[in-house]
Amino acid sequence: MEGRTTHTYGTAILSAFEYLLENYPRVFVIGQGLWSPWYVGSSMTDLDKKFGVERIIDTPVSESACTGAAVGAALAGMMPIVVHPRMDFMLYATDAVVNQAAKWSHMVGGQAHPGVTIRAIINRGGEQGAQHSQALHSWFAHVPGLRVVMPATVADARDLLVASVLCKDPVMYIDDRWLYDQTDDLPPIVESDLRLEGPKCLAEGTQLSIVAAGHATRLALDARDELARQGYSAEVIDVRVLNPFDPERIVQSVLKTGRLLVVDGGWRNSGFSAEILASVVERVSPNAMKIPARRITLPDAPAPTSRVLEKAYYPTSDTVARSALDMLSRS
Repeated sequence: MEGRTTHTYGTAILSAFEYLLENYPRVFVIGQGLWSPWYVGSSMTDLDKKFGVERIIDTPVSESACTGAAVGAALAGMMPIVVHPRMDFMLYATDAVVNQAAKWSHMVGGQAHPGVTIRAIINRGGEQGAQHSQALHSWFAHVPGLRVVMPATVADARDLLVASVLCKDPVMYIDDRWLYDQTDDLPPIVESDLRLEGPKCLAEGTQLSIVAAGHATRLALDARDELARQGYSAEVIDVRVLNPFDPERIVQSVLKTGRLLVVDGGWRNSGFSAEILASVVERVSPNAMKIPARRITLPDAPAPTSRVLEKAYYPTSDTVARSALDMLSRS
């Protein structure tokens, strides 16, 4: 179609940065490794050369300092994006995120809005081990006052980043390196169409609802294709926005299919999969369910370093398809 361009998930993020930096002089980016493709992949290539190092600020290694500076800049009227190349080490900045950014508007009666965007990148696999492999989205989705988004598609990688930066509230934008090689054709950005809303149905079906966010959504879509080859119809719902969480679209899907499978890239214990399940149970009568709901998560153990153990540790689309087939065969 006219005006559409082909992007990977990574270059879609890059196009969002370019759009924001070109159109909003108050936008700047701060964080570690911003000039290095090793840190941020294809998502920030040559931004420092195009927009200058005064707006693409590569900082010393202090997650707390650069995040605190971004929160302060947002309170002063700027539109900062702070980038954490590894979500694990963003924990050093938890005070700035949880105690400052998420609380300011509430504590001053809405008279201040720290509209900071915090980009947290999930890295996993490649024998990186337990301290470099954590998806901590459920932690931050628990915090009132902090919006949390997890784009799963190429379109959302771009559009949710733009919408996050234009939002007056603090937003945590969580992207996953395992999604960077996806491709899609995208139309030009239309700001009036951008919403921090979710969930969204990515594929319609009638027999099973599969709900996921981030990279887990990719697993769900691939599993759906395998189910279709075997004659089954699954619906895939992408959560997109974890906080504030609106389960209504998920509930509608479950009422139609009578079956729910939740796929989450985090751990099971107190994870976001439990929030999805609880939200459905509160709204859907047990009589409407053809089989008890299930969830697929990481095991409750730190990530291994061994590549052989990694294959056993991380769910795959085959894991999702096998569980879905078992649910469909039992009802």
